[in-house]
Amino acid sequence: MHELKKYNFTAAVFAGVWMLSFFCGEHVFAQDKLYRNEFPLSDVTLLDGPFKKARDLNIKSLLAYDVDRLLAPYLKEAGLTPKAQSYKNWDGLDGHIGGHYLSALAMNYAATKDEACKKRLYYMLAELEACQNNNALIHPDWGIGYAGGVPNSQQIWSQLKSRNFTAFKTAWVPWYNVHKMYAGLRDAWLYTGNEKAKNIFLKFCDWAIGITSGLTDVEMQSMLDTEQGGMNEVLADAYQMTHEAKYLQAAKRFSHHMLLDPMSNGIDNLDNKHANTQVPKAIGFARIGELSHDEKFDRAGKFFWETVTQNRTLAFGGNSRREFFPSAASNRDFLTDVEGPESCNSYNMLKLTEDLFREEPLARYMDYYEKTVYNHILSTQNPNTGGYVYFTPVRPRSYKVYSTPNEAMWCCVGSGMENHGKYNEMIYTHQHDSLYVNLFAASELNWREKGIRIRQETRFPDQEGITLEIVDGSSNFTLLVRHPAWAADGEFRILVNGKTAASASHPSSYAQITRQWKKGDVVQVTFQMHNTIVHLPHVPNYVAIMHGPILLGAKTGTEDLKGLNANDSRWGHIPSGKKLPLDKAPIIIDDNPDHIAAALTGIKDQPLSFSVSQWKLINPADVKLEPFYRIHESRYMMYWMTLTNKQYRSYLDSLALREKEDLDLQNRTVDFVKAGEQQPEVDHHMLDTRSRTGVAHDQVFRETSDGGSFSYDLATNGEKNLSLVVGYEGPDRRKQNYEIYVDDVKLESTGVPFRKGQADLFDIIYQIPDAMIKRADHVKIQFKAPDNFRPGPVYYLRLIRAGK
Repeated sequence: MHELKKYNFTAAVFAGVWMLSFFCGEHVFAQDKLYRNEFPLSDVTLLDGPFKKARDLNIKSLLAYDVDRLLAPYLKEAGLTPKAQSYKNWDGLDGHIGGHYLSALAMNYAATKDEACKKRLYYMLAELEACQNNNALIHPDWGIGYAGGVPNSQQIWSQLKSRNFTAFKTAWVPWYNVHKMYAGLRDAWLYTGNEKAKNIFLKFCDWAIGITSGLTDVEMQSMLDTEQGGMNEVLADAYQMTHEAKYLQAAKRFSHHMLLDPMSNGIDNLDNKHANTQVPKAIGFARIGELSHDEKFDRAGKFFWETVTQNRTLAFGGNSRREFFPSAASNRDFLTDVEGPESCNSYNMLKLTEDLFREEPLARYMDYYEKTVYNHILSTQNPNTGGYVYFTPVRPRSYKVYSTPNEAMWCCVGSGMENHGKYNEMIYTHQHDSLYVNLFAASELNWREKGIRIRQETRFPDQEGITLEIVDGSSNFTLLVRHPAWAADGEFRILVNGKTAASASHPSSYAQITRQWKKGDVVQVTFQMHNTIVHLPHVPNYVAIMHGPILLGAKTGTEDLKGLNANDSRWGHIPSGKKLPLDKAPIIIDDNPDHIAAALTGIKDQPLSFSVSQWKLINPADVKLEPFYRIHESRYMMYWMTLTNKQYRSYLDSLALREKEDLDLQNRTVDFVKAGEQQPEVDHHMLDTRSRTGVAHDQVFRETSDGGSFSYDLATNGEKNLSLVVGYEGPDRRKQNYEIYVDDVKLESTGVPFRKGQADLFDIIYQIPDAMIKRADHVKIQFKAPDNFRPGPVYYLRLIRAGK
């Protein structure tokens, strides 16, 4: 203590200078340093409303996590002693949540000045700096600058540096894993101005350049076949931070030409591709195009957004099923599967939208942004527990599953941590002397550059209008208010101080007013929201109901909500309650689809609630329509089957037969693997020798030949009397001549036809003798091709219980 007193004066001066530079840096190094049209989060205050409520609950949820458990993988890989046990669940992807968490802390500290978030942020950065320093000491051959927590880092990265891909290919998406920490470090600097975060980040970027410097262009592209997150984006960010060309060059090297080339030429090649692998690549394309003015990258980013939002996006803004983009012919899977659109996809599509809007501030970008934020992002937070949602099922009468803090550690937990801290990021943007009001949300903007404070008061979407008031300052600028696509001509009005503004606008544009603004000026914006229907892409007899931009859904009961709040089981993010038959769900009978929306009637004293009493329903239910984002802990209807009076009887009869068969098979299924799809194969510990994947009949497959093999670990749940069902390509017997092994013992049965599969696939069923299943809860199924023979593709396999 006495030694501290001796140093008191010097320390005080030093601390004062440091604190001054830090807090000045908070503004100087805010996100407008990278994103020139954005206001610092600290300058946009959320007022009472759904966004603020979700943000505040999310901070409470964030603080329930154990930081030392999140940091454990980083310390372990750096040769330091972890201070707590690493989280379970996605243990093969240890470390991926830590970067998301760092981003979330930075955002929420910037927006709210929450001291607990600040303390955790500083603590994490200190620990990560220690990890980076120790990696350089103990792994000087490959670890200088490394700040990752990838399991088995030493083997993966040392081999990769020497052009050996063996360990890399057996690991679970190493670049995707480290990308989360790259983004976390960038965001810690971006939102708070923390220089330590920036230094760690840039050293980490230098490590990425060094570890891949010996790879040829062909080897780089082969490496990028494995999901890599947004590595090209963060390297482009490093270029913008430093203006050093090496980072832009690296960003281009990390850009996957499998996607870049067709997208830049206006070709959609997304069918049957893992969706959230592709979206971050497009974010990187857009960033590289923005910073380098390379038209190829710019075109690729824009076309990707166009084709996904126009052709592959559902009414609530989400996309993908079972994590993959389906073909048009496979869009019915949205109705049959419970693994609906993934939250991470929308998280990343919003980032891409922000980038494109910065380059070209078009209202249609914000129309999509609004739809997705309100209907998907808000709906992925449990308002009671703060838990996050992975899949949002589209299947009628399914339900969402929520994570539990310190239990489930899915990718959508990581992006969820960030989602609810970014609501104030795009409400307002600026360009030169123009202020854009993009979203209708209760908030207050402090436009420091203009010396202006503007308050937006609204109860949107319950209220059809907003009020903007200049609460402080005076300045001349152009105010641009988004005239949304859902507001018709003549139904969007602006009054300035009680007088009609001269600016004319049309749907999906901006109304603009230029004047000398002063304290006390009031802008009133009114609009009308109508009920409309939106067809499920490529499945026109299913419709969703919208009120303006808000998706309306209906609660349909709480029957069998198994796993509603997930534990740390590997597949806990998937609804495991029974599927209710599609033919027994409420079905709308109407010869005129436009009548469906018009027939709704508002319910008194219940904003945005509508009665369906005037609908003609098969399987009628006592339901009301309400905003989907308010529906939780319940089964629900999002899309409704619609049939004409003439067609419904014959259609329902055929649907009932198909549903009976499908649900019977589902009820008998113990475990299922979709061969060739990344996540199911990782989940089932796929091992292979010289196998490959491909696409045919709108389905992904895996195959091998000439002595090659591949295997999966399937759960048996301790059951006996099981059979193996394998989906092959058509009835050609040649394609069935695999040698099949059960726990390394050859299965002698040649199998018998079971039933016709989907899209020209054919199922073969093999009985498994009980004596062949050695372990209590799992069995390994291996497919081996005879020498000098190519059996053909395997599309899926499932274990089923005995039955008719």
